[in-house]
Parts: sequence; C-alpha cells; structure tokens
Amino acid sequence: MFRRGEIYLANLNPRKGNEVGKIRPVLIYQSDLLNACKHPTSIVLPLSTSLVDDAFPLRYRITKRGHLEKESDLLCDQLRSLDSRRIISELVATLSLREILEVDRQVKLVLGIEF
Repeated sequence: MFRRGEIYLANLNPRKGNEVGKIRPVLIYQSDLLNACKHPTSIVLPLSTSLVDDAFPLRYRITKRGHLEKESDLLCDQLRSLDSRRIISELVATLSLREILEVDRQVKLVLGIEF
C-alpha cells in the first residue's frame, strides 16, 4: 500500500506534448483514504533532476535522501492520475510533514484554490 508523501519510481511513458515521460520518481499525492482502499489509480507529482532555481510555485526542491540519489524538483504543475500498475519500484524516499504542507500550498496556488 502506498502512503501520501512517499516517493516511488513510475513509468510515465508514453508521454504527449509537454508532459513529463520516462521512468522517474513520483510523489504519491492522493489521500491515504484512497491508498488504503487500493484505488486502481494514483494521483502523483513527478520529480525531475533538471533543477530550475526560483521556480516557485511551479517547483519544490527535494534534497537527496533514502534511495533518491540526486537533488530533485517536484513538478507542482504536472499533477496527474495514473494507473497504479505504472508504479514499478519499492519505496525510494519519504517527505516530511513540513514538506508535504509546503507542497500542498504550492499546488493550491498552481490550481488557483489558495485561500
């Protein structure tokens, strides 16, 4: 079972247009309510090792940790739902509660639901 705030590798191929593709880390972003019932899709945010400084709120920097071998940017503007079978690895890393709350703030800004 996945948990919100965990990072796994996922196969995002095939990509279309400006979507990110290839096998890359993704953050499990959906509620643990959906994770617990083994919902067949997962809402995720992909990560990129192509770092862009000063890209708030589009990107959130993640330091290397666990099996995440490189510093990465979480792509807050690339929120997507994918079939959970696209997740192809064991746990890579986990975000702290403080980090998840900051990601929430940035995603809300990107989606226009900040209050």
